[in-house]
Amino acid sequence: MFPRDVWLVFRREMTHRYRQPVWLLFGLAQPIMYMFFFGPLLGKFVTYTPGFPPGGTWMVFAPALMVQIAIVGSSFVGVSLLAEYRSGVFERFSVVPMSPAALLSGKLLAVSVNVLVQASAIALLAVLVFEVRPPVAGVALCLLIVAVLAVAIASCSYALALRLKSEEKVPALLNALLLPIFLLSGTLLPITTKLAPSWLWKLSRLNPIAYVMDADRASFRGDFSAHSLLTGSVALAAMTLISFWWAVRTFSRQRA
Repeated sequence: MFPRDVWLVFRREMTHRYRQPVWLLFGLAQPIMYMFFFGPLLGKFVTYTPGFPPGGTWMVFAPALMVQIAIVGSSFVGVSLLAEYRSGVFERFSVVPMSPAALLSGKLLAVSVNVLVQASAIALLAVLVFEVRPPVAGVALCLLIVAVLAVAIASCSYALALRLKSEEKVPALLNALLLPIFLLSGTLLPITTKLAPSWLWKLSRLNPIAYVMDADRASFRGDFSAHSLLTGSVALAAMTLISFWWAVRTFSRQRA
C-alpha cells in the first residue's frame, strides 16, 4: 500500500540521518552565525532605508534564514542518492513491489522533516534571544512554506542526480545554479523596487523562489491579506508539482 511504503522509506531515511545527529547541528551552524553576526548589522539599515518590507529587522531576516535552510538543506540530497545508486541500494529498491512515487515521497518527507526541525530552531531562537513576537499562525504557515519548498528543491536534486549520475558533475552544477538563485531570491537583502535597480528587480522576478521568499516574510509577520502571499503560494505550488512530476518520471525510467 502506498502510505505503508512511504512510511517504510521515511523511517529508513530518518534512521540513517539521525544515527549521526551531529550533522543536524552542522546544518544549523551557518544560519545561526548569520543571526548573531549579520542580523544585528541590519538594525539601522532597516530603520533608515526606504523600501524595506514592513515588520522590522527580524521579521524580515528570520524567515529569510528559514528559506536559506530549505535551499541549502535540500539542494545536495541528490549526491546521497548517487551513493545509494553506486552501492546497489537503489537497484535493490527496484525489485521491491513499491511504486517510484512512494519511494520518492518517503525520501522527500524525510528531507522536509529535517528542514522543519532546523527552521523551527531558528524561529525559536528569534523568539527567545531576539524577542521577536510573530503570530503563531504566521509561524506555522511560514514553516509549511519552507517544508514544501524543501520538497520542490529536493525533487529537482534527485532527478538531476539520476540524470547525470556523476558525483563530480552534480555538485558542480548545483553550486553554479544555487548562487544566482540564492542571490536573486532576496534572502540576504530584500529585492524591492525602491532598493534595487530596475534591471535587478526584473531579473529577480524570473526567479520563482523570490516570490516564495516574499510569501514567507508576509506569513511570518502575519500579513495574511498580502498579495505576495497568494503569488508566492501559487509559484510554490507550481514548482512543487513540476519538480515532483520530473523526479517521479526519472525514478520510473531508472527502474524500467
